[in-house]
Amino acid sequence: MNKANYSEVSQFVFLGLSTYKPVQHFLLAFSTVFYVTIVLGNLLVVLTVTFDCHLHSPMYFFLANLSLIDFCLSTLAVPKMISDLYSGHKTITFQGCVIQMFVLHTLGGSEMVLLIAMAFDRYVAICKPLHYLTVMSPQMCILFVSGAWVIGLIHSGVQIAFVVHLPFCGPNEIDSFYCDLPWFIKLACTDTYRMESIVTANTGFISLATLFLLIISYIFILVTVWKHSLGGLSKALSTLSAHITVVVLFFGPCIFVYIWPLPTVAVNKFLPVLDFLITPILNPIIYTLRNKDMKMAMRRLISQLLSLRKI
Repeated sequence: MNKANYSEVSQFVFLGLSTYKPVQHFLLAFSTVFYVTIVLGNLLVVLTVTFDCHLHSPMYFFLANLSLIDFCLSTLAVPKMISDLYSGHKTITFQGCVIQMFVLHTLGGSEMVLLIAMAFDRYVAICKPLHYLTVMSPQMCILFVSGAWVIGLIHSGVQIAFVVHLPFCGPNEIDSFYCDLPWFIKLACTDTYRMESIVTANTGFISLATLFLLIISYIFILVTVWKHSLGGLSKALSTLSAHITVVVLFFGPCIFVYIWPLPTVAVNKFLPVLDFLITPILNPIIYTLRNKDMKMAMRRLISQLLSLRKI
């Protein structure tokens, strides 16, 4: 396709979550409060892990990277949604839409791999504690995180390369508050069945396969612990329940948006709110409020910041 085929559409219009004014006012207040909480909570986790030497271990290293991805993921769409709700000007350029989709799938692909790395870390810590420091060396941790970003970039780049040259000649309304491939492809002036199938296979089934892989790994960990000690089982359940909650919250919306056979407008419009506003808040809460070391480190960091401010 040459550029003339799709240059007729220079921008897209977001229909948003609702056209009802009272609901828009509620969403504006809700998203603003939640976004500020997301920024403060996730940056606090990143800073705490970075500056507290007691937390320089694989588990907290992965947690800091998870918080960084959650912060970036929320920042990708929520400030734009807040601005649109406030101004009523709900448009995005063609290039801006493509960039948003590319970054979205880069972050999503990276988080999938990072969650697998966190599950592997817990497997080694619980099932092979004597070998933990050897297996989860700093080099291995850096390799996991670097691999997560590389896989995320490849996953996103492949999808965008398939859709960026589709012809767009008329419809430009996206029934959501951000750009994503399913809605973007449907606006193309051509038969998109094959392209939608590729996107479903690339994102939907990869998400489903990764979810099953993680669940199976958690079951394997629990069965292994149960065989050795019933007391260890309760501890493992306590540790893994946080991971399972994060995994379900992250993959649930992906599976519904991409491969659910009976999609509904309401579900497809509001489920992404989980990924952009709810999960990025819950992750710091789940991993910090149940962790004494993390809470103590945060108190130390906040005390240091307050003492510097007094000076």
